[in-house]
Amino acid sequence: MKTPCDEMSMTSGTAGAPCTAKAGPWILAATILASSMAFIDGTIVNVAAPRFQSAFHATVVDVQWVIESYGLFLSSLILVGGALGDRLGRRAVFLAGVVVFAVASVACGLAPGIPLLVIARCVQGVGAALLVPGSLAIISASFDEKARGRAIGTWSGFTAITTALGPVLGGWLIEHASWRWAFFVNVPLAAAVVILALCHVPESRNSQSDSLDWSGAVLATASLGAVVGGLLESSSLGWRNPFVIASVLGGLFLAVLFLRVEARRSSPMVSLSLFKSRAFLGSNLLTLFLYAAIGIFFFLFPLTLMQVHGYSATAAGAASLPIILLLFALSRWSGGLVAKFGGKIPLLAGPLIVAFGFVLFAVFSRGGSYWTTFFPASLALGLGMAITVAPLTTVVMGSVDSNHAGAASGINNAVARVAGVLAIAIFGMVMVKVFGTNLDRDLATLSLPAETVREIRSKEIELAGMELPRDLETDARAQVRTAVSEAFLSGFRVVLLCCSGLAIGSAFTAWRLVPKK
Repeated sequence: MKTPCDEMSMTSGTAGAPCTAKAGPWILAATILASSMAFIDGTIVNVAAPRFQSAFHATVVDVQWVIESYGLFLSSLILVGGALGDRLGRRAVFLAGVVVFAVASVACGLAPGIPLLVIARCVQGVGAALLVPGSLAIISASFDEKARGRAIGTWSGFTAITTALGPVLGGWLIEHASWRWAFFVNVPLAAAVVILALCHVPESRNSQSDSLDWSGAVLATASLGAVVGGLLESSSLGWRNPFVIASVLGGLFLAVLFLRVEARRSSPMVSLSLFKSRAFLGSNLLTLFLYAAIGIFFFLFPLTLMQVHGYSATAAGAASLPIILLLFALSRWSGGLVAKFGGKIPLLAGPLIVAFGFVLFAVFSRGGSYWTTFFPASLALGLGMAITVAPLTTVVMGSVDSNHAGAASGINNAVARVAGVLAIAIFGMVMVKVFGTNLDRDLATLSLPAETVREIRSKEIELAGMELPRDLETDARAQVRTAVSEAFLSGFRVVLLCCSGLAIGSAFTAWRLVPKK
């Protein structure tokens, strides 16, 4: 899902190295391909998750680690990545990010097991944290104010198209080749970006940039990683496990320390003074709630389609197209809503429509024809997000003075990414708990040997991807598979209703904190 404030990050910059008319299209091509590579990776891996879970006989916690490790490093280091480019050279840092991302993608595709796949995904997240802000900064530095609007529009349009087509193409590759191609597909894209950048992108930097906040970056990464790690492992180890307790408490302590360090620095990674603005505080709380709901939804939805409803990888990738296409098609229209109605009304209406969309997904979660179940729900979700994203960006940028526009957009973008990381950890835990409770209840009604029941229960952490005991008879196997599917859908419905509650919380935040004008 598109994060807010991407375009505004470019608008808030200055043309430090204006490009020639001939170089402009090549610079756009390089930045579009690089941004698309990072955006696509997030969606393709969700579609690939059921396949590598099956290949490695992995638990849902293992799958969460593969998804979370990338998002954790991207969200916690993205602000540092932008500052690093300003200081050392935007093209140099951008190219470093592309190369790191490509090498890590190869490592992901060759990974023989979950541990190495998680490590490679961590490195991939570091590369993305360098290339994503780098691509935005290069556009900002390369185009003057007259040409920048058209360049941003071109970037937005093409990245929306590639983000929409990415899951479909990835699903097709996964279905007809291997899940490993979800990572290998990045290599030719990265090669094209490197060639274009070396030949056509000018170097630029900000000689007056502030010193890098390495202490803030380390504390942010460590605190987020510790909390997420504790939450993830609680599903398999239990809340009384010393590692889980130490991890969560240690992460919270580091988070408090991070806030204290940022408050005392003259040039912090996160300027806490910006949160004195009620509008800025409200818009970021709204972002946190709404993108948390979106994050866990896009993690569980492909699993539901492929493991419960029997969708192919291609069909699962295409199922979310209406959401992305609506967001793209209506973004310009929704951007004008603020001028007409102010910020409060769109940010009330949009999240409420999103909440209704999640309720529709919960109602139709048992399946049926896509066009009568998930398609109407996708339209509601896409419409709600389309009404929300552009006004949200406008409110964020209007809540601070122009000198802090770049910092405000970067913070809001990072909040959106952190929200997804935390949501997958927290609501993944809820999903496992509800799944296990419902499956235990259904297994008690079946006439199965005690040893078989114990074996099935030992695999509950794998959710619907579990491999059933081989000695089950045909009828018993069908009954157990039905019980597993129903337990998964029960958990999915609970999470969807939680997502609806988060969206309503976003609307409530807008009502209380976002001004009318």
